[in-house]
Amino acid sequence: MTDLSTTIAGVRFPSCFMNAAGALCVTRDELVALGESGAGAIVTKSMTVEPRQGNPEPRYYGFPGGSINSMGLPNLGYQAYAELIPDLKRYGKPVIASVAGLCEDDFPTIAAIINAAQPDLIEVNLSCPNIPGKPQIGYDPDASERVIKRVRSLITVPMGLKLPPYFDPAHHEVMGKVIGRHGIDFLNMINSVGNGLVVDPEREAVVIKPKGGFGGLGGRIIKPVALANVRAFYKVFQGRIPIIGTGGVVDGVDAFEHVLCGASAVQIGTVLVEEGLGAFDRLKNELATVLARKGYRSLADCLGTVKEL
Repeated sequence: MTDLSTTIAGVRFPSCFMNAAGALCVTRDELVALGESGAGAIVTKSMTVEPRQGNPEPRYYGFPGGSINSMGLPNLGYQAYAELIPDLKRYGKPVIASVAGLCEDDFPTIAAIINAAQPDLIEVNLSCPNIPGKPQIGYDPDASERVIKRVRSLITVPMGLKLPPYFDPAHHEVMGKVIGRHGIDFLNMINSVGNGLVVDPEREAVVIKPKGGFGGLGGRIIKPVALANVRAFYKVFQGRIPIIGTGGVVDGVDAFEHVLCGASAVQIGTVLVEEGLGAFDRLKNELATVLARKGYRSLADCLGTVKEL
């Protein structure tokens, strides 16, 4: 029987598939539904200090091959998630709390309280591309390092970073040095590819309202970028830091490609929004079929083994 379980920073996941922090994970009901689903973990929405309604509608649009969104971090605020986390652990799967902030000072405020709630892991989101007027911290190595330093001593559970897509080997190298200095336990990459634009030619209009139609791209269209970042950081750290691959996972073959490139687990966003919670069981079946056909009994058998020509 094919084993789809995985371990990240010493925490065992019954399945390698989980939701991305942007998809169907804002409210208590959505988080409970993830607990009752076939997901291998429950990942909270990236949380801010104050509750947020997010950007005006329409702010999500699916199109063939992908999606565009400018959600604007709608969430309940960190105090609400701190109260929810202990109850979510009753589902017997890891709870990952995703911590965001609208400024650098927000991160330690949130991190201290969320750490006290004892999720299984904490993901520090340095990469939200859809807050008008707010740059992505993950594109500034100095700002990233300041945030990491401020939260590292406050977080006692395994701590990871959610990173934006990088497009140049120099960026992988620079961020690799920053990450390597601070005892990061896992990485999650990539967040959506920021500042895409989708136009409806029939209406002669953009498809989402915020930011003049500009938003983060997700879905299969971004898979090559996601795979490149997973592979680059797997090689930077020679497999020592586990990676959650996010971006472009629509079927089991996509997930297999992420594992080959170095991902110990995968997160889904666009396909979860479009298909619903049943996507987890479908993806597990498809990945198990691929692994069995290839003669692999577990993810570990093929983790990071993609061949170079």
